[in-house]
Amino acid sequence: MTTNETAGGPVPAPEQRLQMFKLAPDYYQAMIAVDRASRQGLDPRLAHLVKVHASMINGCAFCIDMHSADANKLGEQDHRLLSLPAWRETPWFTARERAALALTESITLVTQGHVPDAVYAEAAAQFDETELAQLIALIATINVWNRLSISTRMSPAAK
Repeated sequence: MTTNETAGGPVPAPEQRLQMFKLAPDYYQAMIAVDRASRQGLDPRLAHLVKVHASMINGCAFCIDMHSADANKLGEQDHRLLSLPAWRETPWFTARERAALALTESITLVTQGHVPDAVYAEAAAQFDETELAQLIALIATINVWNRLSISTRMSPAAK
């Protein structure tokens, strides 16, 4: 078991339940291929914003940590990543990013009103059909990764 230091002392990281890559290697490799395919044609910084936002909504610490670090390596600023839960209240996301973030929320929280026509229309106004298809694939894929990571209790400490 790994521990993380906090102001109150060491906190044990959750014990990982199982390792998908070892126990379901064909599936895991297929997910890696799906992930790679879902990003094609999309701006990598936008892709990481979407991945971090979905991961924050889902509460996936492993994916938040990984995709925030990847976004930082591409030059993404911490204040933008940290403000993703309140993106509507900030001035620093473009119209294209806002459309992607709204679509991410609607797809991630699909049981809360499905994907409203207005959200889809805004995304369709900002992305051509191919980009929009890729964006939907990306959002669906990160949601699968989040569910795998959460259910197996992957932790940022498990890197």
